Amino acid sequence: MTEPVPAGGQAVAPPYRLHAHPPEVSAARARKFGSWYYAEHVLRAMNSYRWTLLASSVGTPVMYLFAMGVGLATLVDRNAAGALGGVSYLAFIAPALLASATIMTAATEFTYPVMDGFKWRRVYYGPHASPLGTHQIVDGHVLAITARLTATTVVYFLIVALFGAAPSATGIAVIPVAVLSGLAFGLPLLAYSASIEEDKGQFALVMRFVVTPLFLFSGTFFPLDTLPVFLRWIGWISPLWHGTELGRALTYGHHVPLWLAAVHVLFLVVLAVVGLRRARSVYARRLGA
Repeated sequence: MTEPVPAGGQAVAPPYRLHAHPPEVSAARARKFGSWYYAEHVLRAMNSYRWTLLASSVGTPVMYLFAMGVGLATLVDRNAAGALGGVSYLAFIAPALLASATIMTAATEFTYPVMDGFKWRRVYYGPHASPLGTHQIVDGHVLAITARLTATTVVYFLIVALFGAAPSATGIAVIPVAVLSGLAFGLPLLAYSASIEEDKGQFALVMRFVVTPLFLFSGTFFPLDTLPVFLRWIGWISPLWHGTELGRALTYGHHVPLWLAAVHVLFLVVLAVVGLRRARSVYARRLGA
């Protein structure tokens, strides 16, 4: 229906009025796009501290690159020329710093926020009371954190490139590799975090006795084969080492045999998939699905 026609004028359509979808339509959309809806919720929550995220995304790489890649690199390049396969120390550590950044971000996002969802603010229970399934809550959380990891890695890579630490044309491919490394570490941690019912310092122990040793003994600051044999196994089981080796091959042409590159990728993918499946199972049990 149109409004009455004013004298000498033309018919004017009535203004569009917003209206809610019928419950069955909303439920059907939630069942179909629930993971994306929950991801949007998590991203909107992150938006409340976006300046902190931006500062850490820019400040952390600049600090590390100046301290390790510029300051320490001057000494390493002067006294150990050729020890890193003919590349500068800055180029050597840049892919490791990229992978480290995603892993540490994943360690932050898949620990206390998960406990918060189950115990403190119990933010999982509202969506669970809607048509969203538990797997959609898990997938939505993972999608949102993946978006954060990707944004952080893109910023980090641009800064690394400005420092000249990614000379190869294939260097940009280190971005998905670093994100995959973060998920390979973070998704098993997500499953573990979801299984914790009481906070007794477990996350502090994870940071101290898992994250820190992986950061130090995964070939981050020096080649893994320079470590004693009894310590090298830490790198072999570390997503950081697998992601770093792939990153070095992409950013400056570090030689990695094709079969070993396939092993690196497969290791990271298997960890991520197993972690996601286990997380879905734990969420379903905790939420009573």
